[in-house]
Amino acid sequence: MTQLHTPKASRNQETGRLSFMSPVSPSRFRFRAGGGAGRGTSPSAPGTFSTVFAPQKTGRRSLLVTSATVLTLSVTAPAALAAPTPPASPSATPPAGMSTLGGARLGMAGTQVDLAPGVPVLPKDLTARSWIVSDAESGEVLAAHNAHWRLPPASTLKMLFADTVLPRFPKGTRHKVVPSDLAGMGVGSSVVGIKEGRSYTVHDLWLGVFLRSGNDAVHVLSAMNGGVRQTVEDMQDHAEQLQALDTHVVSPDGYDAPEQVSSAYDLTLFARSGLQKKDFRDYCSTVRAPFGSSEIQNTNRLLSGDSDVPVYQGIAGVKNGNTTHAGATFTGVAERGGKVLLVTVMNPEKREHNEVYKETAKLFDWGFQAAGKVAPVGVLVPPRSAAQPTAPPSGGPATGEAAAGTGGSGSKPVASATAGTGSGVGTALAVAGGLLVLLGGGAFLVNRRWPLPDLMRRRTRS
Repeated sequence: MTQLHTPKASRNQETGRLSFMSPVSPSRFRFRAGGGAGRGTSPSAPGTFSTVFAPQKTGRRSLLVTSATVLTLSVTAPAALAAPTPPASPSATPPAGMSTLGGARLGMAGTQVDLAPGVPVLPKDLTARSWIVSDAESGEVLAAHNAHWRLPPASTLKMLFADTVLPRFPKGTRHKVVPSDLAGMGVGSSVVGIKEGRSYTVHDLWLGVFLRSGNDAVHVLSAMNGGVRQTVEDMQDHAEQLQALDTHVVSPDGYDAPEQVSSAYDLTLFARSGLQKKDFRDYCSTVRAPFGSSEIQNTNRLLSGDSDVPVYQGIAGVKNGNTTHAGATFTGVAERGGKVLLVTVMNPEKREHNEVYKETAKLFDWGFQAAGKVAPVGVLVPPRSAAQPTAPPSGGPATGEAAAGTGGSGSKPVASATAGTGSGVGTALAVAGGLLVLLGGGAFLVNRRWPLPDLMRRRTRS
């Protein structure tokens, strides 16, 4: 396995401080030795997501649609919007020339929000270097702060790893760990406790990745995928397919490495893509699960709670991270009142315990209050494969089903998730009832919408 070139002073700190639509990946991926020839854990069956009808409002809604229409013009020339080559280490201030992918305002330094009458003010005590609040369904960016600032991502990069590798191996596949599988893992890495000479199912390994942010589990899965170097190349290719152009992958686990960067915008794209896959949703929302002879608990504090952070109402994932150079990073998804929001926060300057979760919760609260009132300042772009929707033969406006390329009224709801086979698996409870349904009419054509699947019904925590 290729050795990772990582600074010895760095360490992953996740454990010490106790991440919607049809699949976006083209079927060009090849199965490798150890993965089997069968279907992966996330089959690309159509209709995984049900969808929502856009509210029939005029006036304010017209303004929002007009804003979104203007903002999506920037999607048409992604090559010209790519960020420059990342520096060896991020500066203390955002660069003057950030990417404008998703809208010109997203390339501006500082906070971007339209505080029109009736829109709640943003929380005043936000200290993160970068953050973004977006509607996971429409792709509208409600507010952002240095959204395209290229910063070390820490283990939130595991969302890209999972979105890339998760579909390739059936979860029942067993793999016996050899010494080379764990070679090159960074000093002080967060681990789930993988042992050489033991056999693990792919399901066990993914529990280790999502719940304990285990770099050891990432390295074993990377070995199954052809090695670290191959996995890094695959992740970079997939990032480009998602139009996550701020991201430069060096290590698959997110461990600090020279020139490894991403952005709040890109991390949100990874989460939005991953959440299209049922297995991704199952794993990232699992609170606790058996692992070997013990039980492991998710290190996402908005999901599992902590002494100073309550479980966030409506939370359903996604992924946290913490390293020496990245600081604390987090991307979360939550649903309330039929709205699904994504929030990404990178590196709060305030070094209080669980600060990244506290600032994320404040942004979620603001987003749910502002949704439907605030005009968007940008959009989340779709993957390249979905960027050019096909007009219907009649020449009329495309329906959400036709534009998105997924099932419409025939979509089936996702059943309650069982991230493991044992009864001890705890899964996040969904609070909003009903299915998410496709935004109808020509919404995708205007806002580049992606349909979202039903978030899991949450079961009582055990």
